[in-house]
Amino acid sequence: MSLHPILFLGGSGAIGHRSAKALRAVYPDIPLLIGGRNLTKAQRAAQEIGGARGVVIDFAADDLGLGDCQVSAVAIFYMDHALDGLRFAQRRRVPHLSISSGVFEIAPQIARFIHNPGAAPVVLGYEWLVGATTVGTLHIANAFARISHIRIDALVDEQDGGGPTVAKDFEHLNKMLPFALTRRDHNFIWREGDDAKVTFLALDGTPMQATGFSSIDVAGLAAATEAPNVQFNLGSGVSSSRRAGLPMSTEILIEMIGEDHENRPLHTRHALVHPSGAAALTGLSVAMLLERLLGLDGAPPTPAGLYFPYQLIEACAYLERFRKEGGEVIELQVQRD
Repeated sequence: MSLHPILFLGGSGAIGHRSAKALRAVYPDIPLLIGGRNLTKAQRAAQEIGGARGVVIDFAADDLGLGDCQVSAVAIFYMDHALDGLRFAQRRRVPHLSISSGVFEIAPQIARFIHNPGAAPVVLGYEWLVGATTVGTLHIANAFARISHIRIDALVDEQDGGGPTVAKDFEHLNKMLPFALTRRDHNFIWREGDDAKVTFLALDGTPMQATGFSSIDVAGLAAATEAPNVQFNLGSGVSSSRRAGLPMSTEILIEMIGEDHENRPLHTRHALVHPSGAAALTGLSVAMLLERLLGLDGAPPTPAGLYFPYQLIEACAYLERFRKEGGEVIELQVQRD
């Protein structure tokens, strides 16, 4: 399949670089444009990735300074507050994937989509690790007929740095929204203060301190499962693998309560663990989304629409690639009160 290059805006950063590597691992010949304000930095990143070209971006120009250069999709790895990338993608009628905005900042993007819904697919890629949590949770949820509670506890190793752009994005998220979007007894609320502080057990059973996090996973999982109670908590510290003397990893703990398909009570707890950390798992998700958007997997390209990542990523294929990279889905013992 011959394609125009995929434009990676912010592709010289850690997450963009890992995403390009994940895409390259499966599609070594797909062309990439690494765009940024600093041409030297973009060209250096493109050279490291291979088969890519670094370009300087003029964010004041309707064509981003690319002129007649054609692209097949736009992936953005920073908070695009001016929506330059989305406007460009809609004008070119190519897929748009952005991964950095907070749940409270999606209104401008949705407004642009509503005014031009037939232009191309737009993916709200703000789920934790761009779909890793929701894809895994919904796969496990197949064992349930009804779900009453979903609790996600994400543990990021303190050594798992995503680069300066990721740090800046998290600083912005924490400053703008210190409360945590949560579904409780069918109502969407904002946890704050002591109500947002929790303790969860890491994979190795170590208690970890965490706070509620306003991940869009909460809204997506509530809509997909109709669960009346959904919460997301985020903690940072030493991961279980590092406590065991191994390299750091990223952990996602998923707990669900409900009934199985024979109306029996069901309470499960699982861990999704990736040995290379959050950036690598994010890269896998971005690569598989671009694959699906453009039809690189042999199926027709994704039609115009507004999507969550879990609506585009096929769970079994995702988990197969996840396991090939050394990831694990581990069933854990449920802690009884």
